[in-house]
Amino acid sequence: MRYDFNTIEKKWQDYWAKNQTFKAENNSEKPKYYVLDMFPYPSGAGLHVGHPLGYIASDIYARYKRHKGFNVLHPQGYDSFGLPAEQYAIQTGQHPAITTKENIATYRRQLDQIGFSFDWSREVRTSDPKYYKWTQWVFIQLFESWFNYDSSKAEDISELVKVFASEGNANVNAACDDDVEVFTADTWNGLSLEEQQDILLQYRLTYLAETEVNWCPALGTVLANDEIVNGVSERGGHPVIRKKMTQWSMRISAYAERLLQGLDTIDWTDSLKESQRNWIGKSVGASVTFNVNNHDTVIDVFTTRPDTIFGVSFMTLAPEHDLVSKITTPEQKPEVEAYIQATAKRSERDRMADVKTITGAFTGAYAEHPFTKEPIPIWIGDYVLAGYGTGAVMSVPCGDQRDYDFAKHFGIEIPNIFDGVDISEEAFADKDKTIIANSDFINGMNYKKATKRVIYELEQLGQGEGKTNYRLRDAVFSRQRYWGEPFPVYYVNGLPQMIDTEHLPIELPEVEKYLPTETGEPPLGNATVWAWCTETNSVVENEKINHTSVFPLELNTMPGWAGSSQYFNRYMDPNNGDAIFSKEAIDYWQQVDLYIGGSEHATGHLLYSRFWQKFMFDKGYVNHDEYAKKLINQGMILGTSAFVYRVEGENKFLSKGLIGDLEVQPIHADVSFVNSSDELDIEAFKNWRPEFKDAEFILEDGVYKVGRDVEKMSKSKYNVVNPDNICERYGADSLRLYEMFLGPLEQYKPWNTAGITGVHGFLKKLWKLYFDDNGLKVTDAEPTKDSLKTLHKTIKKVEEDIENFSFNTSVSTFMIAVNELTAQKCTSKDILEPLLVLISPYAPHVAEELWDALGNEGSISTASFPEFDESHLVESTKNYPISFNGKMRFTLELPLDMSKDDIEAAVLDFDKTKDQLQGRTPKKVIVVPGKIVNIVG
Repeated sequence: MRYDFNTIEKKWQDYWAKNQTFKAENNSEKPKYYVLDMFPYPSGAGLHVGHPLGYIASDIYARYKRHKGFNVLHPQGYDSFGLPAEQYAIQTGQHPAITTKENIATYRRQLDQIGFSFDWSREVRTSDPKYYKWTQWVFIQLFESWFNYDSSKAEDISELVKVFASEGNANVNAACDDDVEVFTADTWNGLSLEEQQDILLQYRLTYLAETEVNWCPALGTVLANDEIVNGVSERGGHPVIRKKMTQWSMRISAYAERLLQGLDTIDWTDSLKESQRNWIGKSVGASVTFNVNNHDTVIDVFTTRPDTIFGVSFMTLAPEHDLVSKITTPEQKPEVEAYIQATAKRSERDRMADVKTITGAFTGAYAEHPFTKEPIPIWIGDYVLAGYGTGAVMSVPCGDQRDYDFAKHFGIEIPNIFDGVDISEEAFADKDKTIIANSDFINGMNYKKATKRVIYELEQLGQGEGKTNYRLRDAVFSRQRYWGEPFPVYYVNGLPQMIDTEHLPIELPEVEKYLPTETGEPPLGNATVWAWCTETNSVVENEKINHTSVFPLELNTMPGWAGSSQYFNRYMDPNNGDAIFSKEAIDYWQQVDLYIGGSEHATGHLLYSRFWQKFMFDKGYVNHDEYAKKLINQGMILGTSAFVYRVEGENKFLSKGLIGDLEVQPIHADVSFVNSSDELDIEAFKNWRPEFKDAEFILEDGVYKVGRDVEKMSKSKYNVVNPDNICERYGADSLRLYEMFLGPLEQYKPWNTAGITGVHGFLKKLWKLYFDDNGLKVTDAEPTKDSLKTLHKTIKKVEEDIENFSFNTSVSTFMIAVNELTAQKCTSKDILEPLLVLISPYAPHVAEELWDALGNEGSISTASFPEFDESHLVESTKNYPISFNGKMRFTLELPLDMSKDDIEAAVLDFDKTKDQLQGRTPKKVIVVPGKIVNIVG
């Protein structure tokens, strides 16, 4: 029998699907283990060979845990809302649901083809109303909650209403808007219902606010920071500007401290934790209030260096700061407005990263120093961001390099407040070596003493206090898109009302166009049926709005991270129509035990989902406030790109070896046009794109040689390798083994299709251990000591490797084992059967086929993992080198526990010894037990 991998793999994939082999039960006497992958966005391009890397690793671990006797939950689904499908709908007019469904079908086929042990009965799709019903439900729970800093958790808004009604809000320590006014119980009780709702909106965990957002006019939507690259949209490369819009936001900032502390309780990668710590950005310092001269207003700043307050020589506001328009003098207004307009075209990320470009504008206004009462000029500069801190800084150029560079550029005074420090060339920022000078009552003090004293004096003046600040901002939750979760919100007199949960889901309406309306409203403004009737509790036609019971629905949709913030819990009970999940399900599965995914989600998905989990914990819906015990970031499989070289200004291409010093433009070529010798198929390239059809190619040695470079595998770089082709040519088991063999899971590694032949050859060699031309050759023969040793050292190494996620070294171990067993001519079922269980997590199809051939019933996935027996690795004999006058002539295997005399007797009685001696009596026999025997004379 030959190794017919295509037939074998199809056979077992069909078997697993038919028998639901990997279906997990929500209650079992087995211990539970939950293995989770970050679910994919189903793009039209399908999978390339880089995508399955993490899935293969998690699948190996899931299969291993089943062999170890665990009830394993290993689900999969699709993050199926998103901008790409909407952009495609705009271009083609095809409904996003249609393209999404088609893309999912492709992904499912490819995932099945690779042989993953997913429990497909639990599949979720974020764009499925049965799923996003519960995303809408969570939104409502957030709306009906507030964060109590005294208890450090979310509580029902009804409890806050009781406090307001009995004692007002003076003693409420809540996460809320900055401009909340203090009121008494009498005042509260005298307010209308609408006025009370307006105040409560300032406390709710999800709330409406006018926010600075990244607005992309070309895409007609708000973008998150991580959707912007170098100032343009990641999708399409369109310009992005800063703009104020009324948006739904989430008070994630209320959870900043808990999000920080929680990192100490979970086994996540250090780099990922550090990314989150930096994003949360905890700082301890002081809040300082500066009065603005000739204005009835103040500027609040947060500083980590209150000890440097006497070094303030100017103040800098973010260009978007609310006060800018109020305090700018008429003389400075044109310059300031022009600067604001220019700054709006730069993303926050660009402004933070650009430390070289110095720009700003003087407002003409002055603030008053809280201690010296001296006037301080107020500038605006784009290195200050409205969303960080208060959007204003007290600029101390002698102690901060950005302030120093700004002051030098604009000729602003740089007073020195540091004793014995030269600031003629740069700012001095070493607080541990700071001794304060030229600073009135804190002269001669170090950083710590001066900080305490300044805070005390500010508190005496009523112009400041000690404070802990966080960089983490509340998350904007609105998107001006069609293809996203609708909000369960309608508006009465401009105030948001939640739709009763019993009427969820609120499904996306049909629209003719997926672009914003002509008046600038989001795409849902194009729907003709998008209003809420409170009498029928249903969506009705817009024409009925203004009737007594029909009100407009929210036109924005939720962002992409909404659907991925609870999917891991929904997998526990995905078909439950009555609750997001049952108590029994959450009590059984508890948390994700192992989560594998990309590090690029560190400050997006992983931070937002931790926030939602902590909220759900506060409300009693889940048992843990961290949802994933362990998280591993898989590295990236890189593609080997191909480049052709166009002469500048000409439609002429030079072969790589002919470039020399000439100016050429490297252009990506599709790698499918290039052979293993780096030679380009010129005709295929010419026919690929019209602009190259008449191009001239200058050859070397009769061929065109491309350049090569290792880059991220991406459709845009034309360097992707389709797993369909690999599976067809080499089989899924070869793909799985090769991706693991490339290197450690967490590292980046280049793909080379030629390298897969090695692991494919290994699988054919494995097959030959079991079959020859006459059929199955496995017997019931007693295993030899050598075979037992090979098996058990393999068991030990593979188990250690899997537990340590060192999958690449396991593949090497398998190769060594098969080579040794082949050399030993092993046919023993006692060796070859457990070997299949070891290999099964990595190459499940061939393992299933050979397991079945050995007469076993059912799937190998239910077989117990072989137990390691150390006794088979303990040497009981020694292969002694037997030497004559110091020259080794042969070896003789003897028990290790033989005495010196017995060893000598056995050696002298051995036939080969007698042949060497030819009847002579040796002068001396030297025996070193466990090492050598040397016969002299």
